[in-house]
Amino acid sequence: MSRSVVLVDAVRTPFGKSGGMYAGTRADDLMVRAIRGLLDRNPKVDHSAIDDVAIAAATQTGDQGMNIGRSATLLAGLPNTVPGYSIDRWCAGAMTAVTTLAGAIAIGSNEIAIAGGVEHMGNHPIGEGLDPNPRYLAEKIVEQDALAMGATAERLHDRFPTITKERADSYALNSQLKTAKAYEAGLIQRDLIPMAARNAELGWTIATVDEPPRPQTTMEGLAGLKTPFRPAGRVTAGNSSGLNDGATAALLASEDKAKELGLTIKARLVTYAFAGVEPEVMGYGPVPSTIKALKQAGLTIEDIGLFEINEAFAVQVLAFLEHFGIADDDARVNPFGGAIAVGHPLASSGVRLMLNLARSFETHPEVRYGLTTMCIGLGMGGSVIWENPHFNGQVK
Repeated sequence: MSRSVVLVDAVRTPFGKSGGMYAGTRADDLMVRAIRGLLDRNPKVDHSAIDDVAIAAATQTGDQGMNIGRSATLLAGLPNTVPGYSIDRWCAGAMTAVTTLAGAIAIGSNEIAIAGGVEHMGNHPIGEGLDPNPRYLAEKIVEQDALAMGATAERLHDRFPTITKERADSYALNSQLKTAKAYEAGLIQRDLIPMAARNAELGWTIATVDEPPRPQTTMEGLAGLKTPFRPAGRVTAGNSSGLNDGATAALLASEDKAKELGLTIKARLVTYAFAGVEPEVMGYGPVPSTIKALKQAGLTIEDIGLFEINEAFAVQVLAFLEHFGIADDDARVNPFGGAIAVGHPLASSGVRLMLNLARSFETHPEVRYGLTTMCIGLGMGGSVIWENPHFNGQVK
């Protein structure tokens, strides 16, 4: 028997730059603050009634180790009867935390659960502690540069020569401009949980906004940036997400339990899918995962009215859009901007996509279905299809 699973609410800390405002902050404290902020916004939820907590981190050592799901649950002050566990699917960690708990809710094992993700890339530089098996290269399982995400983005440009650097830069600029516009309208701040932060020079402060956005970005400035992954390449710091710190948390429930408790319903989960591609072009992963999810749901891409695509690299988003015949500047795609502007603290980003989509659902009752999707290191993609609870039946 399968039950309907809903997203009740989602929040995140402001995202910081690696080495920036969270340089003196622990990763687990970021996660704890997100969980507490989520529960503070949902006072109808009895903390002892939470069935499980799944928290993701891509680097599970130090302040992101010791089973971050259980340790953050305890540190957040939840009853010790509430269990927790950690998840790792690299960039799609929080997305996988959501889908894993959703499966438990769908079969009746859980009623209410918390999913989230955290990444402190300042404390844990990407690739820290990795020990790739020599067989990867000796047996040619992957190319040598497949473990460098920027190099895989350059390979994606190679595969799709129509996706030029100019197109990638233009997309990146648009992400910055949309983010700035969303900030001006107060659309992003409403779901940011203020976070205490300590600067070595200035002392304690309260982080209330994202640190990475660069609203002053221009095409001329983007054109002049270095291409660190290949001489005369196309991937730059300007058309990629940065190295970031932050945490996200989402409250999930069965639809029946949400209605019983009078909780908000921000999105209804339809289906989800993960798929694999060659590790050398990992950014293409969202294409097959979306095809798979659409087939499971009995839908087509034309049924999707809103898209939240993680902007690990501009080329990765453009490859997705090109495959499905969607314009680079389609207004349905990332209306609040994306990771190129606000940042991509690896395992946390999946919930940020869901949070943005849920907010867009509120103002687009003519849209019935939305999609959150992202590429994943070592050649994977993840896609989740959601139904708008505010849908009025009047499809444009």
